[in-house]
Parts: sequence; C-alpha cells; structure tokens
Amino acid sequence: MPFFSKHGKRPISTLFVVLVIFSANQALAQITIGSDGGKSIEIPRLTEAARIDGVLDDPVWSQALLIDDFHQYEPVEYAAPSQKSEIRIYYTDDALYIAHHFWEDDPDLISANILRQGQGLQSDDILAVILDPYLDRRNGYRFEVNANGVRWEGLFQNISEVEASWDGIWQADASRDETGWYGEMRIPFQTISFNPDSDSWGINFSRSIRRGNESIAWVSRNRQVNPGIAGTITGLKGLQQGAGLDIVPSMVMRQERVAGPPGTSDISFEPQIDLFYKITPQLNVALTVNTDFSATEVDSRQVNLTRFNLFFPEKRDFFIRDSDIFEFGQIGGGGFDSGRGSGNTAIPSSASQNARPFFSRRIGLSTSGSPVDINAGVKVSGRVGNWNVGSLVVSQDEDPATGVDAQEVFVGRAVLNVLSESQLGVIATSGDPQSSKDNSVLGMDFRYRNSRLSGGKILQGVLFYQQSDTEGKTGDDASWGFGISSPNNQGLRGGYEYKRVEQNFDPAVGFVSLTDMEDHALDFGYRHFLRPGGYLRSIYVGFEGYESRNLSDKKVISSNKGIRISNNNNTGDVVFVRLMESREVLRRNFTINRSSDGKRSVVLPSGDYVFNEYMVGLQLGNQRRVSGLISSRFGDYYDGTQFQRSARLNWRPTRQYDIGVSYTETDIELPVGDFTVRLFTLDTKIAFSSTISWSNLLQYDNVSEVMGFNSRLHWIPEAGRQAFLVLNYGLADPDKDNTFHTTNSDLSLKFSYTFRF
Repeated sequence: MPFFSKHGKRPISTLFVVLVIFSANQALAQITIGSDGGKSIEIPRLTEAARIDGVLDDPVWSQALLIDDFHQYEPVEYAAPSQKSEIRIYYTDDALYIAHHFWEDDPDLISANILRQGQGLQSDDILAVILDPYLDRRNGYRFEVNANGVRWEGLFQNISEVEASWDGIWQADASRDETGWYGEMRIPFQTISFNPDSDSWGINFSRSIRRGNESIAWVSRNRQVNPGIAGTITGLKGLQQGAGLDIVPSMVMRQERVAGPPGTSDISFEPQIDLFYKITPQLNVALTVNTDFSATEVDSRQVNLTRFNLFFPEKRDFFIRDSDIFEFGQIGGGGFDSGRGSGNTAIPSSASQNARPFFSRRIGLSTSGSPVDINAGVKVSGRVGNWNVGSLVVSQDEDPATGVDAQEVFVGRAVLNVLSESQLGVIATSGDPQSSKDNSVLGMDFRYRNSRLSGGKILQGVLFYQQSDTEGKTGDDASWGFGISSPNNQGLRGGYEYKRVEQNFDPAVGFVSLTDMEDHALDFGYRHFLRPGGYLRSIYVGFEGYESRNLSDKKVISSNKGIRISNNNNTGDVVFVRLMESREVLRRNFTINRSSDGKRSVVLPSGDYVFNEYMVGLQLGNQRRVSGLISSRFGDYYDGTQFQRSARLNWRPTRQYDIGVSYTETDIELPVGDFTVRLFTLDTKIAFSSTISWSNLLQYDNVSEVMGFNSRLHWIPEAGRQAFLVLNYGLADPDKDNTFHTTNSDLSLKFSYTFRF
C-alpha cells in the first residue's frame, strides 16, 4: 500500500514506521471528566522535537499523548462522528507539538481549496486548536491548518469573535494518503502569552468536514466551541521563551505619483523597525519606529445611503496585537457575544459601533482618510495577576494639509477578571489625532457571563459608563449603556441593549456616528434542529427591533423592526427571508445622492417616513467550487420605492485559483428624483505555491466615480519572514462622462525579517 503526501510518494518502509508508531506503546489519554462535562488531561514533556512536514513518521509521536474521544457538535451534538479522528500532543521546553490523523472514507472528497498562506479556511476541511493559556475561559488563540498545510491563526477578542488579522509565528504542514489526511503543528511558547506559575491551560480541538457540513470537537456545549467551552491540559512546567525578543527590521522602497496639475512624483527609501519583547511570559512590550503600513490590505468599498458615518475595521498589525484587551463595554460586539451571531440585523452597523472610546483607525489617518505619518509607537499589554492591562502611546506627525499639529496619543486599559467568567474594567484616552484640541475620555465597564447554566444555556450582560473632556465643550459629555442576552445556538435566544450618547460626548480616539441620542435594541428567536438524515438541518425564526431617539425631545430618529426566517441545509447552504418596517425622521433636508455639479443631486425633504421592505437570499456553502451570496431587496423607500439586486460569487477551479466577483445595483425611485447606485468588485487570488501568491482587487462605484486597483505579490518563505510588492492605482471620473483619468499611483517593495532571540 503506497503512502502519498504532498511531498510525493513515500516508500512502504515509511508506512511501516507510521503503523508502528500508531500501534505500539501508545500513550493513552487519562481523561478526567468534570461535573460540567469538561475534560482534563496531563500531557507529557519530551526532549525530541518532531520535524514539521505533515508526515508523522518521527518516532517521538509514539510517546505523545493520544486523544480520540471526539463527538459531533453539528449537526447532532454528542453524536458519533462519521469519520475517525486521532490527535497526539506533547511539549518540549520551548514549544507545544500537535499532530493529527483524520480518517476519510473517500479522500477525494476532502475539501482543500486554499493554498495561499493566511487566507481564511472557511471552505476547507481543517483542524482547529483553541488555546486559553491563562485558563480564564475569557479569551485565547485559535490555530488552524488544512490538508494543503496552509496555516491560519486568530486572536479571540472575546468568547466568540476572532481577530483574523493577528499574525503569530508558528509552523504547520499536512499530507494525504488513501486513509485520509495528516497534519503537524509546532506552536512556540514565545508566540503566545501565559502564566508561568500555572501548569494548566484551556484547550480544545475541532475538526470540520465541509462536504457534509459536519463539525467534530473534543469538548462542546450548546453547539459551541470557544475558550469558554474547552478542556484542560495539565503538566506544563518549565516552559521557556528564550530571551523573549523579536526584532523585525523592514525596508520599504516606494515610488508615488499624484496626477496633476500640478502633478508630483516621489521616490523614497524608508527603513522601519519593530521590536517585540516579553518583559515576563505574561507581559509584552511592542515598539514601532518610522511605521509603514504600505503592505496592509485595502478596505472593502462601501456606499453610504444613510445619514451616519461608515465604520471600517482595523487591519494594521501593530494595533491588532493584543487588541482584545482594549475592547470596551461590548460596543460593536467587542465584549462577550451580544447575540448578533444569529443576529439582530435591525441594528445599523454604525449604531452598533457608536460611542467606542478607542478606535485605532483614528490614528495615522486625517479627517479626509489620507495617511498621516506615525513617527513611533509603543504598546505594553498582557497580564499582571488577575489583571489584563494595556497601554498605547503613539507619536503622530503633523498634517500640513489639515493644519493638525504633531502630537502624542495615549490609550490605557485595565481589566480585572472577577467571578468565574466575568470582567470589570477601566479605560482612559488622551489626545486627538485629527485636530489640535485637547481631549480625554475616562470610562468603566462590567461584563458578566455564565455559560454553566442547565441545558448548556448561556447568560451574559454588560454595564458601561464613560465621559469625555473636550476643549470648547462643557456638560452633556457622557455615554452609558447596559444589556442582557442569552446567545444560545439552539432553542430560544435573545437579548436587549440600551445605549445613551449625550450631545457633547466626543471620544477623539474613538468612533461616534451620532450624539444626543439613545437607542434600544431587542431581538429574540428560536432555532430548531431537524432530525438528521434529511435535506434541511435547522430553521431559525426571530424578531429583530431597533429604535433611536433624540435625548433633547425624545422624538424618534430612526427605527427598524421585522421578522427574519432562515433555513440551513446539511451542505452549508442557507435560504433566508427578512421583512422589515423602517421609520426615518428627517429634521432637515437630506441629500441622498450628490452629483459633482450639485444640479442633479437628489434631496429628500424633511419629514416623517415609514416604509416596508423585503429581502430574500441564498447563500451557497463555502466548500463548493462556486460559492457566494445572491439576494434581492425590494419594497418602499422613504416616499418612493427601491429594488436592489446583489450577487457575490467565488469560483475556485483549482486550489491555485480563486476568483471573486461582487456586484450590487440599487434602483431608487423617489418623487424628487430617481437614481441608480452600482458597486462592483473583482477579486482574484493566484497561489503559485503555499509560499508565493498574487492577489488583485479592483473596486468601483458610480457614486464617487472612483476606480481603485490594488495588486499584491506576497512571498512568505516561512512564518515571520515575508516580502511584498504592492501596486495601488486610482482613477476617477468626476464629470461622470465615462472618461476616467489617473489620480494617483504608488508602487512599494517591502521586506521584513523576524530575528527571534
């Protein structure tokens, strides 16, 4: 019987070694099961480091601990898995080693679509490892690998949300044969933070089999797998992190051109250095000098048809590291899961994020969105006893275009772990990166969570208060709120939230979309799982509501309420229907569509508008060659009508190619004028190998009449070492005569290399 891997054919002698390893002198897991269903095991400490090639032919694996007591959590929780799974685990003085053998009846059905390192693996069969090194059941790390040996890692911002932009240095590889697929991981202790005085960590393992939408876990509850629902590994002693120092020098060569008149052209060479040092195994300090973000992925374009500011997520690595510590008050879902996983889609995105005291996108960007140089930044974050602590100081250069002086921005955060799963915290900010006025914010929050209720149910709540101090503003400068929810994955779920933002509340390092307001959000629903074996898996029916009012006169600003129904099948497809009644009260005329000359702008007159809309859609499972979302939204719109057609499709002909097309067209007919909004995106990814990839993104909308092109050639010879060749090219048609002119272009070549000590 030949043994195949992605490295080519293996001789029968190699297979014999593997069979010996998996059959002789196995270290069986001595599992202790607690009263709450949690599991505890002691793992061995060994001296030999396995070679990470995905083949599992190193004799050391025969001494590792074997874990094979897995169960389904989707579609039927605690049912026997359809495929056999085995995991082996041990540690040396400097790293945690994990290997797996996942049997598969038909290896041709293994989903392995992604070959590009760092790309999301939602379409693939994977092993996911969740680590909670502090064993506090509140946060942690997630490491994934697919059958191509592609790595993906994320940082839990809270119990359920993962920050996918976090980059950790670790190793993984995988291979396949006629029995299934294998994988190996090495997670250095220097990559993660932990308590050296504790020999116990939280851990969980999850396997995804995409073709049948089956999920398998070691520990689960309420069909959930996260740091709050995990097992425990013990016996971790004498862990070493070396000197705990990472030095990451980078070199950037850039050519920038701005079209004229007057046109400009500039060629520059800029060195940059980042230092990451572990003061203790729990406390990290990061220093960045002459910071450059040229290799950061560009934002997805949005078209704003509302009266409120848009929210764009952070993508810059320096700000993302330990970003979970800085989350406050569950605002924007950044605390414990508020129930938006199954959703309250009635809450506008800007309202969900409103009143965040800290939003790092305000640093290094002007009010117009153009970059402002960051001279240096330092961040200290981690653990001290039962405290999570974080402080950030950034020196931002002056911005001659807006007249904003150079200044330092400070953010400090401290969170005390209380009870078994809850947190009590404070936050303070100082500085205004987009003006020269003095500004500061001080706030407190309490986040409660109990995932140990009978029947696997979850109860959680939040209470926060914050106040700003802004030069030129006096009084009415506070924001506070509270909420309670039960975000269960099956059966009844729901929640209620209240938020108040006074007129002069101004978090200059945060995000505000609207002040002088209070809002209420309520959602409840029921998810029913059908008997296994049929076409449908589950049905969700829920009510969603949201309302915002002015504080000054208590009059409605806007509201949404409706019903959503969704059906999930056993291959990952979703059909959904939403019926929504909306109300918008315009106190002044609102320009909903603006032309370049102002003569063809569409202006809605002030008034009280109530309208109904309907939405139907089909989402195809990510494992398919063609996947994506097709939806239609139609009905009344203010005192007119709208009809929106939207499609987002991905085609993966092979694992090397990934082509995505997104198009949304919205026809709006109003008594004051008709207009059509179009948004188009073309996204292509080519993986020449697991270390070299080329991605291209073309975006266009007919509101701004701006077309942007981003092209990135990315080389990752190994974790912590990479090079980028990035081209950004912009075109615009300000006269809307279908003639585009170049506005700007820049070409950057960036190298970075991590020296780890």
